[in-house]
Amino acid sequence: MIESGRPTPLGATADASGTNFAVFSSVAERVELCLFDSSGRQTSAIDLPECTSDIWHGYLPGCHAGQHYGYRVHGLFAPARGLRCNPAKLLTDPYARALSGQFDWHDSVFDSNDLDSAQHVPKSVVCEPPAALFASRPRVAWSEMVFYEANVRGYTMRHPNVPKADRGKFSGMRNAKVLEYLKALGITSLELMPVHEFIDEHHLHKRGLRNFWGYNTISFFAASSRYAGVDARAEFVDMVQTIHDAGIEVILDVVYNHTGEGDTSGPTLSFRGLDNLAYYSTEAGSPDAYINDTGCGNTVNADHARVQELVLDSLRYWHRDMGVDGFRFDLAPVLGRHDHGFSSSHPLLQAITNDEVLHDTILIAEPWDPGPDGYQLGQFPSRWSEWNDKYRDDVRRFWRGDEGSAGDFAKRLHGSADVFGASGRTPSASVNLITSHDGFTLADVVSYEQRHNEANGENNHDGHAHNFGCNHGVEGPSEDLTILAMRRRQRLNMLASLLLSQGTPLLLAGDEFGHSQKGNNNAYAQDNETSWLDWSRVDDDPEFLDQVRELVRLRRDEPLLRSQQFVHDENSISWRKPDGQRISDADWDMTRAFSLLIGDAAILALINGSKDDVQFSLPENNDASGWQLLFSSASEVSTRAQAASLPALSIAILRRAT
Repeated sequence: MIESGRPTPLGATADASGTNFAVFSSVAERVELCLFDSSGRQTSAIDLPECTSDIWHGYLPGCHAGQHYGYRVHGLFAPARGLRCNPAKLLTDPYARALSGQFDWHDSVFDSNDLDSAQHVPKSVVCEPPAALFASRPRVAWSEMVFYEANVRGYTMRHPNVPKADRGKFSGMRNAKVLEYLKALGITSLELMPVHEFIDEHHLHKRGLRNFWGYNTISFFAASSRYAGVDARAEFVDMVQTIHDAGIEVILDVVYNHTGEGDTSGPTLSFRGLDNLAYYSTEAGSPDAYINDTGCGNTVNADHARVQELVLDSLRYWHRDMGVDGFRFDLAPVLGRHDHGFSSSHPLLQAITNDEVLHDTILIAEPWDPGPDGYQLGQFPSRWSEWNDKYRDDVRRFWRGDEGSAGDFAKRLHGSADVFGASGRTPSASVNLITSHDGFTLADVVSYEQRHNEANGENNHDGHAHNFGCNHGVEGPSEDLTILAMRRRQRLNMLASLLLSQGTPLLLAGDEFGHSQKGNNNAYAQDNETSWLDWSRVDDDPEFLDQVRELVRLRRDEPLLRSQQFVHDENSISWRKPDGQRISDADWDMTRAFSLLIGDAAILALINGSKDDVQFSLPENNDASGWQLLFSSASEVSTRAQAASLPALSIAILRRAT
C-alpha cells in the first residue's frame, strides 16, 4: 500500500525500506505511478496519494533500486489552450537518474491519439543514493587552462588502442592510451559534447540518419545509454574518476535551452505531458504555439520557478555526485530570457552564478541563440567565460588575406579587451576558438570555401553559409604538393595564433593531426566515419602533432602568453611594423605584416599575413643578447642579430636570449 510520502526531493529517492516518488505538475487532476518489470511489461499502476504545492508524491514500501517506472498524467487535454495531459502517454520522470529501454518513432508517442506509448518510450529507473565521491579533483587556474572539445563516440570509435567493446563509450574515454595522449598534448580540461540522454530527431529517423552531436536532450539527469555498456551512470562516474586521476578536468556541454520533444507536433515523452505551459515558452495569446528561440522547435521557459529549480538541481547533481568540474551552456541566452528579451541579471543566470554548490565550477556560455536579440557576446555575468566567435572569424579572415582584417586580428591576440575589458572582466573570459564541432574542422578551413553537407539530406542548405575558409586553389582534396604545403602552414599559423593569444584556448579534437569531415560543416547527423576521428592521420604527419604539442608547451612555459589582466601600456605590449616603428591606429587598415612585443621585450611574435616574404627588424636588447627562435610555422625562417626574414603567410615566436 502506497503511503503519502513527502514532496521533496523531486524524483525517486530510495532508502532501505522503499522509495519516495515526487513529481511536479500544476495541471494534473491525478498522477499514476506505473511500475514495469525488466522486460518492459507494466505490472501495476498506483495513484500518487498526495499533492503539495503542485508536487504529487507518495512513498512505496518495498520498492527498491532497479525498479522501472513512469507516470501517466490525468487532466485536461486542450492543445489550443496549451494543456497536453494524455494518460495514454507514459512519461519519464524529469529527475530520473537513469533511463532504460529505447525510444522509437511509433505513432503512439504523439499525444494527438489515444494509443498507449509505454512499449515505445524509455522507462525511468530507481537508483541507489550516490556514494560520497570526488572529495578531491583537479584544480587548474584559468590562466593555465587549455580546453579540448571532444565527442565521446566520435573520439574513440576508430582509436587503434581502444578495444572494440569500449569504442564509442565512456569506457573508451578512460582508456589509458587516450589519457596518455591528452596529457602529452598538454590538455588540462576535457570538454565533452552532450552526454545527457537524447533521441534522434524525427526528420533524421525518416532519412535513416542518427543524431551524432547529442543536442536533443530528453533527460537532464540521466547519462546517455548510447555511451554505455550496462550502467551508464556508473560508467560515467568511473570515466570521470579516471580522467581526474590523470590530472584533467571534465567539462560537460549541457543543453537546457530546449528538449527533444520538439515542436507542438513532436513526441510526448515527459515535460509536455506533465505541465506543458510550465516547462515551455509559448507565444503571447497563443498557448498552442511554442516560441522557437532555439531553432529546435521549442524553448525551455527559464522564467518558471520549477524550470529554474530543475536546471540548478541538474547542475548540482552532475557536479557534486557525478564529478563534473564545469559546464558549457548551449545557446546560453535562453537561460537569461524574459518575455521582453535577454537580461544578464535574469534570476536563473544569477542563481547559477551564485549557487553555493556550484561556486567552484567552470561556467562557459555559448553567448548566442537564433531568437530576437540573441547575440550576447560579452554580456554574461562576470564569473562566466564565453565562446568567442569574433575570435574564430577574425583569425580566419586575417590568414585568408582579407583586406583591413589585421586590426581586428590584433584585438583577438590581445584577448578581446574590446569585448570584455570595459566590464572589468579578464582575458580568461574569452574562450578563443578557431574551430568547434559546429562548422569546418581546421583541415577543412584550409581546404574548402563552400559547405558540402549533401549527406545531411537538406539540399546543402543547412550549416553556416559563411565560413571564411580558403582552399588555396582547389576545392577539397588535392595532390598538388605546393597546395598541400600551404594548407599545412596555414593550419599551423592559426594554431600558433590561438596559443599565442591572451584568453583561454579551445582546441577541437582532431585538429592537431588534420581530421577532415570532407567539407561538411554541420555534421550533427553523421554518426559514421565522416565524424569519427581518423587516427591514422597521426602517422601521415607525426611532425605536425609534435609542433602542436610544442605550441601548447610554449604557452604553458611562458606566463607572458597567459596574462591574468588586460595590459595596455607600451612597456608591456606594443605593436610594430616590420621596420620596427610603432603601428598607429591609421596604419592597421593597410597592414598585413607586423610584430607583437610582449613584456618589456621578453617575447616577440613576428606575423606575416602577406603573400610576400617580409624582412623584420628586431628590437635591440639592452644586454645585446639577441633573440632565440622558439617556434615558426615555416622552416625557411632565418634570424640574425637584428633582423629576421619570414616567408609569406607565416608566423614566428621568439624569446629574448639569456
